[in-house]
Amino acid sequence: MIRCKPLLGTFVEIRIEDPSPTLKALDEAFLAIEEVQSLMGFHNPNSQLSQINARSYVEPIRIHPWTAEVLRVAKEVFLQSQGVFNCGVGHCLMEADLLPRHFNLNDYSFGGIEDLQFIESTLVRSSLPLCLDLGGIAKGYAVDKAVEILIANGIQTGSVNAGGDIRVFGDRSQDIQIRNPSKPHELIQIGSMTKGAIATSSLYFANRNISAKSFMVHPISQEHVEFSESYSVIVSRCVYADALTKVVSISGNSHHPCLSYFSAQAIRIPNTQSP
Repeated sequence: MIRCKPLLGTFVEIRIEDPSPTLKALDEAFLAIEEVQSLMGFHNPNSQLSQINARSYVEPIRIHPWTAEVLRVAKEVFLQSQGVFNCGVGHCLMEADLLPRHFNLNDYSFGGIEDLQFIESTLVRSSLPLCLDLGGIAKGYAVDKAVEILIANGIQTGSVNAGGDIRVFGDRSQDIQIRNPSKPHELIQIGSMTKGAIATSSLYFANRNISAKSFMVHPISQEHVEFSESYSVIVSRCVYADALTKVVSISGNSHHPCLSYFSAQAIRIPNTQSP
């Protein structure tokens, strides 16, 4: 059984290999993805993420346990990558018109994920104004939550694919394909997977006109990063795969030291047509 819905700014496909899966499992998995989108979407000015950005430097903000978990993972990857991953670059994307402008950028000097502090397990406050964008990590988390719910509903084997952020589970091997950077509409089979996650970062479908800027920003220099190859990361959970693809693509290092900390492996596929 395969079901697909437009969510998280892409199409989410849930595939179940069990002979007689329940529709309840599918419905609950999609609801979990919708909940992540509702909590952590930058575009929604009423989302929990938007509330953190608007008020956390003024007062403590009580947050959902899922939001708290994503922020903790973001802080962990920030630390292990020595700042190469930092979701506090939303203002750079707003300035480049790649995200909606919810407030006047000239009024603030922004901090990063390192300035967000946990007062309690679900209570946060920031020492500086923030403009967090969880687009580089929340999609992977949503995939993980959907898989958890499928398993909790007795599904034995399947996969969840959110625009190339994929997690598979069960005892049946599933083919893994990623796009060819030289010909983005062509798929390359890189192997198969029984359990685990893979995510890919690339710019092959980004707007490439002369004035457009890349949506990938180096948090330390705050410069927009251009690259023509693709980077994929394989690891146990999709939330880590999603975040770590930003580390290897921004650094250009598919052997970045933080990969070993997360027991992850990166794959770089060059663009053979790039100049």
